Amino acid sequence: MADENIEETKITKNIGEFEGVAVGYEVETGEEVLDRQLPTVDAEENGDSGPILEGTQLSYLGHECESIPEFLGQEYGQIVKRLDLSFNQIRSLDGLSSFPELEELIVDNNALDNGLVLPRLPTLHTLMINKNRITDLEDFLDKLDSSCPNLTYLSLLGNVACPNELSAEDKDEEDYQRYRHYVLYRMPRLRFLDARPVSRTELAEAKTRGAFMRVARPAQNMFDDTSGESPPSAYSPLPASSQAEGRHQGTFGRCRYVYHGRHSEGNRFIRNNDL
Repeated sequence: MADENIEETKITKNIGEFEGVAVGYEVETGEEVLDRQLPTVDAEENGDSGPILEGTQLSYLGHECESIPEFLGQEYGQIVKRLDLSFNQIRSLDGLSSFPELEELIVDNNALDNGLVLPRLPTLHTLMINKNRITDLEDFLDKLDSSCPNLTYLSLLGNVACPNELSAEDKDEEDYQRYRHYVLYRMPRLRFLDARPVSRTELAEAKTRGAFMRVARPAQNMFDDTSGESPPSAYSPLPASSQAEGRHQGTFGRCRYVYHGRHSEGNRFIRNNDL
């Protein structure tokens, strides 16, 4: 497949290899990623619709939990390699330290933001964190760089940090490509990013241009004053008694500044008969 003809895809089950890297997923379009819905669980078939374990794959979907339940790690942590925690309200991932063999993590449709805690996951190669609340891309990549040294597939669709035209009307393909170049510059080991495989041409361009694609953010203190008004000045040229409406009056005082015009540019055009 030529680099320029690669279609937007998302990995999900057995499509072989891409550029020498084994990939174990079936493809989906970017729109299908964002439109993913909570699957209907048959309570009679799955009991109380609690954790569902299939081999080394564990799913815990739609339970509105804000953190990873401790019992998941205690009961399944040592055997699970693929963990799906989508459609909850998870805000922190620190409970993942109980899953030492974790290779694939899916946390789509949660409440993860810039404050998320990510433990070290040396065996993780796939992270799907679509449709969360991550806005600071640089901070998030810093966390991935220190916690997930072997990550090869990352999907951030549906987050503000990923300026994709499918999730933000004011973004276009150029914005998205700048984002891809910067992410690949920071994480050149990635083979898939969002809904698209990484081509050799794209990776080479990211190495040369990616450093200049970082989105500059204004200092936070620039927005601390939300009143929209200028701070009051402590200086007043007139006495307080003269400022009341209807009580205007003049004032005088000694000027402490003496002007010497001998170096003024205007003096070049003044003659003696003008004085």
